[in-house]
Amino acid sequence: MSEWPAAAVDYVQAITDTKLVLGHRYAQWSLAGPSLEDDIGGSSAAQEEVGHVRQLFRKLESQGRDGDWLRGDRDPEEFANASCLDAIDGDWTAYMATIAPIDRAAWYMLDAIDREDMEGMITKMGEDEYFHLEYHDARLETLAAENPETLQSTLEETIPSALALVGPEGLDDDSLVDAGFTNQSVADVRERFIDHYRDLFAETDVSLEGVDWDAPDADAWDETRRRVGEGGVRAEDLVQIRGERNAEFAIE
Repeated sequence: MSEWPAAAVDYVQAITDTKLVLGHRYAQWSLAGPSLEDDIGGSSAAQEEVGHVRQLFRKLESQGRDGDWLRGDRDPEEFANASCLDAIDGDWTAYMATIAPIDRAAWYMLDAIDREDMEGMITKMGEDEYFHLEYHDARLETLAAENPETLQSTLEETIPSALALVGPEGLDDDSLVDAGFTNQSVADVRERFIDHYRDLFAETDVSLEGVDWDAPDADAWDETRRRVGEGGVRAEDLVQIRGERNAEFAIE
């Protein structure tokens, strides 16, 4: 397998770490939704994200990333997941307004990759993501009618985090397009993402006028972790992500 540019490895790492933590968040809420349908949807999405992450781990290992490190043997600040997934402390509305934009941003980034050796894998992931994103949009439209204030205030926090994952506006060095690793620029992915949410909420009681659509600040953006500022997944979540409490059941 050919060697990727260093920026491409970091790009895929950010998608993978985001999916890793996203799968954990889905699992946490798989018995906490307001309906059986929501619980089943969360459980199914969690399983699918685990499958996606395993495949992406193999790609990253082929590019020199250590398998144990990828699976969680690292400090919180070494994870490159979208920042708003570090913790979700709100109710069901806050949960949906957090996972929905992040799942969509990660998919758009993955869909922008243009490599023959990843084409089949990405196509299969896209089939799974189609149902995730359709489900999210349906739930967001319902919540826009039922709880517009909480939905709006949460989206004002989470959409900028999703945009930071994609990359800053006006990123001069679109090296991944130049290298042939992606076929969509950061500007293209941002526009696709922004247009989707503006259209989704256009006829609802949720206003997105308070969203910082220009986020993140390029000067403050960490290109490796694809976020602004420090922080990371909480220690108790890392214990679960690493599966430390399952070690005693391992077959020697």
